[in-house]
Amino acid sequence: MKGVRKYIILLILGSAAFAALFAFLGYRAFHASNEIATETVFLVQGGQGLIRTSRLLSEAGLILDKNIFKVGVMINGQERNLKAGEFLIPANQSMTEIMEILVKGEVIQHSLTIVEGWTSYQIVEYLNAIENLSDAIEALPIEGSIMPESYHYTHNASRYDILMRMQQSQLVLLDEIWKMRDPGLPIHSIEEAIILASIIERETGIAAERAHIAGVFINRLRRNIRLQSDATIIYGIDRKGFLDRGLRRSELADKDNPYNTYQKSGLPPSAIAHPGRASIEAVLHPMDTDDIYFVADGTGGHVFAETLAQHERNVVQWRKIERSRK
Repeated sequence: MKGVRKYIILLILGSAAFAALFAFLGYRAFHASNEIATETVFLVQGGQGLIRTSRLLSEAGLILDKNIFKVGVMINGQERNLKAGEFLIPANQSMTEIMEILVKGEVIQHSLTIVEGWTSYQIVEYLNAIENLSDAIEALPIEGSIMPESYHYTHNASRYDILMRMQQSQLVLLDEIWKMRDPGLPIHSIEEAIILASIIERETGIAAERAHIAGVFINRLRRNIRLQSDATIIYGIDRKGFLDRGLRRSELADKDNPYNTYQKSGLPPSAIAHPGRASIEAVLHPMDTDDIYFVADGTGGHVFAETLAQHERNVVQWRKIERSRK
């Protein structure tokens, strides 16, 4: 009987020793660095549990053993605190460090940039082409309603949510700068300011010219001279906002195109693109100028004129440049 008792005691002691050894080895493994020498992007899908996360980490070579990771997370009481998202795992991380990264939840921030002067068509085409976003956009947003700038987003963010943020940024900006506009402008609403700013955005890509071109268009509106902007005609022909050819004479003469500012006075019925802050501010604070004409100068910019005679000479010069390029 004593021998049996002694055997049981030895068995218990042996089991305890084995358990202690196993726990010690597991602890060491949980705190040991992996052999991944580079940063790794690891994605935790929404609703993904600890078991699947442990398996995927193991398959990616980020942890030494999925079971040790699972037990270690549970011992630390974090099994319900692992966040979903896209994480950057630095090189040579231990299981405990990876657990802390997933618990902290600092997901990777991606960025996208909306270019000043893009049309709604171009913006939707761009957003729908970004693969790590969700919810394809079907309808075009209102032209001119988006603030062109860079935006951060996380993996699988909704394109519609991003659009709403872009539109909210526009509203915040307009609320800030509309009340600071110059007095006496022939612009009677924020909508009209956006329309004119969108034309300026499509007319020039040179920042220093925006206020000058705004001054020309403001002068034209005050004197009831048609804006005569090619960009508005193009938008009326194709809402994409661009053509792969020059305008035809028949298109310049088309009175049925509501965006034909050669044939119709005042502003077109809507914005023709999404203007940036600089173009909107140019409309609200235009250059004080007597110029009412401008034409391309061959360098990417424009040459301005106060009189029709000056303008016609500038046009002749521009035609020579065009012919020499052909």
